[in-house]
Amino acid sequence: MKINKIDFGSIDDQKISLYELHNDRGVIVKITEYGATITAISTPDREGKVKEITCGFENLNGYLSEEYKANPPYFGGTIGRCASRIHKGKFTINGREYQLAANDRGNHLHGGMKGFDQKIWELQAYNESEHEVSIILGLSSPDMEEGYPGRVDVKISFTLNNFNELIIRYEAKTDKATPISLTNHSYFNLSGFKESIHNHKVMIHSEAFLQRDEKGVPQGKRMYLDGRPEDFREEKLFKEALDVMDAGLDHYYVFNNDFQLKKVASFEHSVTGRIMEVSTTEPGMLLYSGYFTSNFLKRENGDQYGKHRAFCCETHRYPNGPNLQDTPKSITYPKEGYKSTTVFKFYTK
Repeated sequence: MKINKIDFGSIDDQKISLYELHNDRGVIVKITEYGATITAISTPDREGKVKEITCGFENLNGYLSEEYKANPPYFGGTIGRCASRIHKGKFTINGREYQLAANDRGNHLHGGMKGFDQKIWELQAYNESEHEVSIILGLSSPDMEEGYPGRVDVKISFTLNNFNELIIRYEAKTDKATPISLTNHSYFNLSGFKESIHNHKVMIHSEAFLQRDEKGVPQGKRMYLDGRPEDFREEKLFKEALDVMDAGLDHYYVFNNDFQLKKVASFEHSVTGRIMEVSTTEPGMLLYSGYFTSNFLKRENGDQYGKHRAFCCETHRYPNGPNLQDTPKSITYPKEGYKSTTVFKFYTK
C-alpha cells in the first residue's frame, strides 16, 4: 500500500497535485486537488492485466480544454453544492426564495457556473497503513456562493483498501439551512474502453425511478419499473435497454431511504471478467449512459470516450429535492450536518 504525489499542472501559478493510491492487488486510484477529481481507476482483468476503466486525463490541460468545456461531462469530479438539476434554479427555505444560476436550459445543474468540480481543494490529511491508504480533501463554500445560503465546509476522504474497495466519505457543516447533495461523477467502462458499454451486465436493486419533465427535471412522480426497459432488478445487458431508448439512460433510481450502507447495483463485463459493485447510504442513484458525451474526447493513451462509451453511478439526494415533497434530507441544517458514504468494489470472475 502506498501513495505517490506528482505534479498535475497549475492554474494561475498555483500548482495542482495528483495523488496515486496503490493497493497490493494491482488497483490504482488517481485523485487530483482540482475538483477533488478521480482522474483514473486502474484494475486487473481476470488474467491480471491492468487497465484504466474510467474517463479522465493525464494532466490538468485535458479538463481545461475548449473541447471539454464546450459540453462539460464532469469526468470524475466532485459535484456540489447540489448534484443534478433544480427546477428553474429556485427553491424556498423558511419562506425565503433563493435563485441559483440557471446553467442548463433554464435549470440549475451540478452546482452552477463554477461548482465544486472546478474548485481547487486542499489536502488536509493522508494515511498509509498495512491494509489501506487514504487522502482527505477539504473545501469551504461561502454564504451565497452560486446563490446558495450559508457557509459550507466540506471534507471528503478517499480510501483504497486491499479488498479492492474505493470508499468515498463525504462530510459537510453549514451555518444556515441549505441544500447539500454531493456525489462523484466518474464514468466507468469495465472493458477498459475496448468497446462500448452495451455488453455490460447490469443489476440495480430498485423498483422505481423519478419521472422527468422535458428538460430532465423530476417533479415528484415515481415511475414503477414493471415491464419497462429500465428495469434491471433481474440482471441483463445494457443493450437490452439502450437499443429501445432514444437517448439512453439518465434515470434517478430510488432506494429505501434509511441512510444505511447497502449494496444497490452491480456491473459486469464478461469478456474481461471485471465486476464492480456499488454500495451507498444515499436514497437513490442517477444512472447515466453517456448519450451526450463528446466523441472527440479521449485519454492521452488513446482510450476513446463518447456516446455510450461509459456510464455514471451518481449516488446522491433526490434531484430537485428542495422543491419536492417528502424527499429525505434534501435540506441540511446546522445542527445535523451532512454525511454520506459510497463504496465501489472491484473484482473479477
